[in-house]
Amino acid sequence: MTKKPIIRFKNYNEDWEQRKVKDIFRVTRGYVLAATKTVKDKSNLMPYPVYSSQTKDQGLMGYYNDYLYENAITWTTDGANAGTVNYREGKFYCTNVCGVLISEEGYANKMVSEALNQVAWKHVSKVGNPKLMNNVMSEVSITIPKNLEEQKEISTFINKIDNLITLHQRKLEALEKTKKSFLQKMFPKKDETKPEIRFAGFTDDWEQRKLGEIIQVNSGKDYKHLNEGEIPVYGTGGYMLSVDEALSYKDAIGLGRKGTINKPYLLKAPFWTVDTLFYSVPINNNDLSFIDTLFQNINWKKYDESTGVPSLSKNSIVKIEKKVPSIEEQEKIGLFFKKISETIALHQRQLEALEKMKKSFLQKMFI
Repeated sequence: MTKKPIIRFKNYNEDWEQRKVKDIFRVTRGYVLAATKTVKDKSNLMPYPVYSSQTKDQGLMGYYNDYLYENAITWTTDGANAGTVNYREGKFYCTNVCGVLISEEGYANKMVSEALNQVAWKHVSKVGNPKLMNNVMSEVSITIPKNLEEQKEISTFINKIDNLITLHQRKLEALEKTKKSFLQKMFPKKDETKPEIRFAGFTDDWEQRKLGEIIQVNSGKDYKHLNEGEIPVYGTGGYMLSVDEALSYKDAIGLGRKGTINKPYLLKAPFWTVDTLFYSVPINNNDLSFIDTLFQNINWKKYDESTGVPSLSKNSIVKIEKKVPSIEEQEKIGLFFKKISETIALHQRQLEALEKMKKSFLQKMFI
């Protein structure tokens, strides 16, 4: 087994060493704390983060008026996320489903937590409720630099990437929140005929229309008789494969017939859809981007016709009544939301690229 990583900072040449967790850490765990005793937002009275077993917000459950540990590594001991390891900087509280690793020598750092995260999952008990208890974690071995300065340099580097990832996540969340707010304000509320926010020059009431008056709903078909090609095939979950024939040469909106019925998405022509995905094409000069936005604003689960697997029918879709503006106003609204969606997609791609880059570096900077 190699004792040196592929990528390394300058001036470090020593072999890395294999150590057991129990040899470099004091192994303990958190304490029970009711969620009702925490608050959502940090304040002077409640300044200390509380971490639990959840994955959302890196396990942050809320804030509390007391702390248990400072600059330590935690891992989830029980449940679906057992074996997930995080470095916790500063003073914090953690619940009883968190194990804690404490070091007076400086081993509790981002680099060591990442090294543990790469191997801890292998030691999770899969019998019944997944578990990684203290006695098992104590025996886990990791290969790390002997030099604490090298550990610190790697930790700093990882933190910079993580900060970039967090920045893009926050931008993405802010954009999605902005889009949601505009969706609420740029479409009329129930029993109203005008939206709260409008583009200049538009004052007419929006008119009630059945969806069948503005779109043609088409059924998907089986693709298994087709040959491999360059025409994308879509299902309710998105892209599946590519074939040599198209079902449509017009841009459309995909909407689940069965299964996932509440996630419509744009389909760029040419394409093929399977029989569980309808594709809706605008008619009577109605604007595709506006209709896409309108579809995002519909609670499709309300029209579910099944008691089992969620399903929609053409008949139910075309009868749905919604308020729509003139074609000119549709085009303005459609273009506005198209630009927001494109910006969201750009940030999503950037976020995915950063996460991929981090994964690649971790593979080459660790043993």
